[in-house]
Amino acid sequence: MSFPVPQHDHGACIRAAMAAAEEECRRRGARLTDIRRRVLELVWGSHRPVGAYALLDSLAKEGWSAAPPTVYRALEFLQSHGLVHRIALLNAFVGCIHPGHAHAGQFLLCGECGIAVELEDREVDGAIGRAAGRLGFTVARQTIEIEGLCPDCRAKGKAP
Repeated sequence: MSFPVPQHDHGACIRAAMAAAEEECRRRGARLTDIRRRVLELVWGSHRPVGAYALLDSLAKEGWSAAPPTVYRALEFLQSHGLVHRIALLNAFVGCIHPGHAHAGQFLLCGECGIAVELEDREVDGAIGRAAGRLGFTVARQTIEIEGLCPDCRAKGKAP
C-alpha cells in the first residue's frame, strides 16, 4: 500500500475492504454482525487510526445505542479475525489491507496529519526472525510502528 493520493477513490477502498472482510468471515465461519460491520466501516472511514471512544461517538451520532463494551467486543472480534490492527502508540485501530493471510504488522504513522500506512516487508520480518532466533526466541507476532512524516506533510515543509 502507498500513501493515498488526492485522486484516491476512498469509497472504492472501503467497498473493497468490506467485501474482503465479508469473504474472510465467510471463509472462517464467523458472523459479521451489523455492529461489527459498522465498526469496521467506521475504522475504514479514513486512513487514520481511530480510537474506541471516537467510534462510540460516531455510533451514537448515527443512533446506535452501543456502550463501550460493545465497541471493544466488536474491535476484539475484528482484530482476532485479522480485519483490523491495533496501533499501540495511539491506542487506536486501522483496517487491515491483507485480511485472510498471516503477516506481521509494520506501520508508517505520520505524526503531523495522522495518516497510517500498513507495510508488508518480508525482509524486515526475516531480519527480526533471524535476530530473535540467534537468541533462541521464536516470534509469534510482531507489530512495528514507525512515526515520521508522510510525503504530503514533508512537501508542506513540516519537520519531523
